[in-house]
Amino acid sequence: MATYGGAAPYRSREGLSTRPGASSEEIQLRIDPMHGDLDDEITGLRSQVKKLRNVAQEIGAEAKFQNDFISQLQMTLIKAQAGVKNNVRRLNKSIIQNGSNNVVHVVLFALLCFFVVYLWSKMSRK
Repeated sequence: MATYGGAAPYRSREGLSTRPGASSEEIQLRIDPMHGDLDDEITGLRSQVKKLRNVAQEIGAEAKFQNDFISQLQMTLIKAQAGVKNNVRRLNKSIIQNGSNNVVHVVLFALLCFFVVYLWSKMSRK
């Protein structure tokens, strides 16, 4: 292996080689013309990077939209819970003020309906 800045060039891959520059800290890169299609590959990679950047921006925009939507949904849910809680409180207060007469009326109505259906079924069999 050649040493850094030494006399012999270091070959990294086909078509690329390094040469020592004017000082020991400089490296010159030489590309063989035979492998000149590297520019096309670089251009292709550049376009792929642009596409990936656009996809990342779209993902970011979609994530922000969904986050805003979830925040609005949470606010709507909190408001709905508060409304239900207030209505239950008013309903309980109404039941306490009016007494439990409503429940007795509902039970009596159900028994009356059952009795009417029973009598109707007995009369229809005759």
